[in-house]
Amino acid sequence: MAVRMGIVGVGFGTTMYAPGLQSEGFDVVAICDDDVERAKVEADRLGAPLVFSSLDELLASGDVDAVTISTPLSVRLDSVLAALAAGKHVISEKPFALNATDAKLMADAATEAGLTAMVAHEFRFTSGRAWVKELIDDGFIGTPKLALVRLLRGPAQPLPDRPPAFDAANDSAIAGGGFLFRMGSHYVDALRHWFGEVAEVEGRLLTMSPERTSETGDVLADADDTFVFTLQFESGAVAEMVGARVAPFAHEFSISFFGSEGILVTPQTGINPPSHGVVLAARLGVDEAPVQMTVPARLEPIEDVRDDRLPPFRILAREFARGIAMGTSPSPSFIDGYRCMEVLDAVRESAATGRRVLLG
Repeated sequence: MAVRMGIVGVGFGTTMYAPGLQSEGFDVVAICDDDVERAKVEADRLGAPLVFSSLDELLASGDVDAVTISTPLSVRLDSVLAALAAGKHVISEKPFALNATDAKLMADAATEAGLTAMVAHEFRFTSGRAWVKELIDDGFIGTPKLALVRLLRGPAQPLPDRPPAFDAANDSAIAGGGFLFRMGSHYVDALRHWFGEVAEVEGRLLTMSPERTSETGDVLADADDTFVFTLQFESGAVAEMVGARVAPFAHEFSISFFGSEGILVTPQTGINPPSHGVVLAARLGVDEAPVQMTVPARLEPIEDVRDDRLPPFRILAREFARGIAMGTSPSPSFIDGYRCMEVLDAVRESAATGRRVLLG
């Protein structure tokens, strides 16, 4: 029998999670949101028979086996713990938590419950990133030494005279806002996937464009729109990342890997990696310059014209189904989510103190 899914939180939950899960054989039976009218519209569109205005109502119904949770970070901990306590398998949106303390509570709860619990770091399953993982593990570039990540974009026209309205979810650091949490979390997960656990962290955070408006007048955002961090891995490899979303005229998205014997590069055309990626590579003594490699077809099993993010998410959904069937939590699991949050917290701590932060 198909796994019965409840989608908690409309928006990304109903534009990405629901269609991706349906395409992989899950039965999306319920939509839950405090905006019940919006939930009804989405339920009708998706063919889900049940609509709930609160998570408590959904969990009390007994009509779902698993849930996706994309509620705001301010209530993420309570939402996930309630779902696990009710015996539901969980896919949680990223960033996983407000901080590593909350992330550890959720990871421990999932382990204790023995339920399948994963974090939606679906970009692990884009074909380019999956191929890079295999190449690194197979020793294609020898011993990994250095990764350089660039995620830079910004306006090409003057900003409007009136700043945007303050939105705590994006503009308040204490509420989990900021470019580091929103997009840096995906890249920290990817770097951990490629290189293993992080031992040391240094970071800087900037708010280059803090001006906001509110009902009471002009205010300033304190969440970062620009970040820089350096990660030292237990393996000895080092990764440096620069991310900015307000750098004028910037349009640079790439990851380069340098090892003792060669280089790998995964260029991007935008802020997210393409589902069907490109990998450039060269080895010392073999190639004169990096050339494009052919990504194995087995790493590109899905074509989905609806949204380029759907193919990797559908692979994650397959892993979720496998985990439920086998009683496991495949990566990216809640433990991965916790480890990622440790790194993000360390970047913030380093930025605040000006000191290197040791993990482990």
